[in-house]
Amino acid sequence: MAAQSENTTAWQRPSARKWIAISAIAVLVGLTAIVWAIRGSDPADAAPKATDQSLPLVSVTVPGVRPVISTVTFIGALSARYDMPISAEGDGGRVVEVLVDAGDRVKRGQVLARLDQSVLAPQLNRLAASLEEARAQAALSAAEFQRAKNIGAAGALSVEEIERRRAAAVTDGAKVKVAAAQVAEAEARLSQTQIRSPENGVVLTRTVEVGQMAAPGQALFRVAGDGEIEMRGQVAERDMALLSIDQPAHVYLTGLAVPFEGKVRLLGAVIDPQSRQGDIRIALAANPALRPGAFARGEVIVSHSDRPVLPQTAVLSDLRGTYVYVVDSENKLERRSIRVANSTPDGIVIAEGLDGQEHVVATAGGFLREGERIAVATAKP
Repeated sequence: MAAQSENTTAWQRPSARKWIAISAIAVLVGLTAIVWAIRGSDPADAAPKATDQSLPLVSVTVPGVRPVISTVTFIGALSARYDMPISAEGDGGRVVEVLVDAGDRVKRGQVLARLDQSVLAPQLNRLAASLEEARAQAALSAAEFQRAKNIGAAGALSVEEIERRRAAAVTDGAKVKVAAAQVAEAEARLSQTQIRSPENGVVLTRTVEVGQMAAPGQALFRVAGDGEIEMRGQVAERDMALLSIDQPAHVYLTGLAVPFEGKVRLLGAVIDPQSRQGDIRIALAANPALRPGAFARGEVIVSHSDRPVLPQTAVLSDLRGTYVYVVDSENKLERRSIRVANSTPDGIVIAEGLDGQEHVVATAGGFLREGERIAVATAKP
């Protein structure tokens, strides 16, 4: 009996382990079925789903092409085309009268201010009197010389006396010329006490008051010749080749929505080696709203063309240059170098690098890498 009990126990031990293993497998299968039932998917689809969810979801856009106007913009200030500083000539003097103010229109030769003449006027009168005296003496000497010649022909006067009278007539005639020159000099100095406008124009500034001492070289007025105003600015070196004389331009002033019409009058002959910019001047029609010194923004239309236009978020830049990410047929990212033509309210105008049919990453390109596979969210034409 003891032997039979030992045999029975030995037979039952493997059977128990077998049932325990079967039960464990059944529990695992049941749990797996419950999990997939909750997820609502088959186990066969599990691996692809997990892979798709690991890819970054990216929005792309197809820019196409649209008509765009290419412009060159720059900033600067308004200035008089002919800005003429006017100062006192000669020795200057004290200002006794100012006849114009800033903003007045003046004509060529018009008196702007007068200086003190209390010393120069009497000097001129004295020299004028000396001139009359010299002329009278010269006339007397000439008459005596003429009589001496007539009498000398009859032998009543010696040759020496006739020669003396001729010399006196010549000397007195020379004195007349000296006195006349002195009078002319005094008249010129007296005329310098009247400060006049050299050209027709508009008085820009007045820095003189009655009683002030006007020194030579000190600008008392600034006059814009012919009242012409222009805009002076600086243009980037890369844009200078796009500009030419007489191109139409628009000039915008602070606080005014409507631009002023003008045209390119001058392009600088050199490029500043430090700033890499060149000069540009825009001629403007006369307008009371145009005041020299005002800040201005200029815009010149250089071409009309069809270009791709991208949102600003799609255009990236680094040390290698400006670029965008293009999605290829395998949903991988390709770095595409581009050249920007212009910036408009609608976006960034692309000059080179795209034909408009590419799928371009629209946003978050800075978080992606070249060659990375992505999931495309939408494609907006």
